[in-house]
Order: sequence, then C-alpha cells, then structure tokens
Amino acid sequence: MKSSALLATDASAVCSLQIPVEKVAHGIVSQALLTAPGLRATLFKFAAGQELSEHTSSARVLVQVIAGRCEFSVDGKPNVLVPGQLFHLPPKAPHAVKALDEMTLLVIQAMPPKD
Repeated sequence: MKSSALLATDASAVCSLQIPVEKVAHGIVSQALLTAPGLRATLFKFAAGQELSEHTSSARVLVQVIAGRCEFSVDGKPNVLVPGQLFHLPPKAPHAVKALDEMTLLVIQAMPPKD
C-alpha cells in the first residue's frame, strides 16, 4: 500500500512547510508529511474561524504555528499561539483549536509503544 505522505520513511528528504497545502476558503485541510511507526507529522491549514471541538489523543503532541494565530485550549484554558511558537500537549489532555486567522499548523504526534 502506497502512503500519501509527502516524505518516505526509508529516505532522507526535504519538504516545504509553506507549499504543501493550498489556500482554504472554508474548513480545514490536512496533508500527511510523514507517517512511521509511533510517529506522525501532519500539516493542517484552517480557514479563519474554523474550529476543532474538544477531543483527546493517546499521543504526545507538539504543535508549531507556521502562519496565522489560533486559540489552543487545554482543559478549557485558552492559549493564543502565534508563528514560531511550539506547544507541547501531553497524552490524553482534553484540547480544542480555533483559528483566529487563516492558519497553518505543524502537528507532530508521538504514539506510546504498544504493550
């Protein structure tokens, strides 16, 4: 099965964080950058005002704002994130995201080892 991720797991490569996802007028668009056992990197592009309702993840998550601003709430406490910031989210933390502007996020998920 061929992966739709931009980067292959078996070769060194570079991809742009500015180009892979086209401008989005409405909604949220995602592009897998790398998918490997225990690791996933995804680029998300949000139209201004778009939201992801509160949810949890079993993965440890790093979120980097590439462009725009967002309100990233954890346990109901809002944090405004801007380009250049890196946000750490521990596993199972309830969180939600709202795009304050058109926004691009790099999300890296590190999954716990399977027992």
